[in-house]
Amino acid sequence: MTEDLFFLIDKPVLLLCVLFVGGVIGIGIERLVEGQKRAARRAYWAGRNAAKRSRGGQNDYARTAKFLLAGKSNSKTSLDASDQLRIVMAASFKARALLNRPEANVFKTLDAAVIGRNPAWQVMAQVSLGEFLSSEDGEAYFAVNSKRVDFALMDERCRVRHAIEYQGTGHHLEGGAAAARDAVKKEALRKAGIGYHEVVAGHTTPAELKRLVERLVPPAVPPEPTTPTKAVPAPCGPVVQV
Repeated sequence: MTEDLFFLIDKPVLLLCVLFVGGVIGIGIERLVEGQKRAARRAYWAGRNAAKRSRGGQNDYARTAKFLLAGKSNSKTSLDASDQLRIVMAASFKARALLNRPEANVFKTLDAAVIGRNPAWQVMAQVSLGEFLSSEDGEAYFAVNSKRVDFALMDERCRVRHAIEYQGTGHHLEGGAAAARDAVKKEALRKAGIGYHEVVAGHTTPAELKRLVERLVPPAVPPEPTTPTKAVPAPCGPVVQV
């Protein structure tokens, strides 16, 4: 290596040629990478504009899901924070209910039953599995991170002990996709030692839901009674409390 370096130093013209070729290769690689990034951004904006134009009776959620899936298939380049901020600033947002009406009815019944059974426990709604599950396998964690459970029963130590899924009337219409998602969630929860239970629309009654809570949630432990103080006479002097 040293002999080659001395050889190039002795021949400055050859050294300049080597440096020039290296610079050209570096510039070419940089332009190639930048071109790929530009193509990814163009594909992203094309998908976004197409999503805006395709009304076709789709609701907001369906259009958003379609756009996200298209973006993932067109490019593996993730948007940085500045790109996300630009997109958010150009869009409009509105608040919406966290639960639909049937889910809200289940939540109210479930919440009242849990509080009545053990006030230290709480019911959480629409919780992502990634918030209360962890895995050393990054790919496995990514597979469950964004999946949600409808209701999570959390104990007094803020640990999720049970997950409850509400199967609405349209759940079975999704076919194999819904079954596959449920299977992924069930397996991840099973390995974490968290119970999985289903509430089926039109079949599970409020009384059955209350019995389920009584089976899953331990009763509150009553506080230990305090020993009342007793007045005893002292050998000499005033009465003392013990």
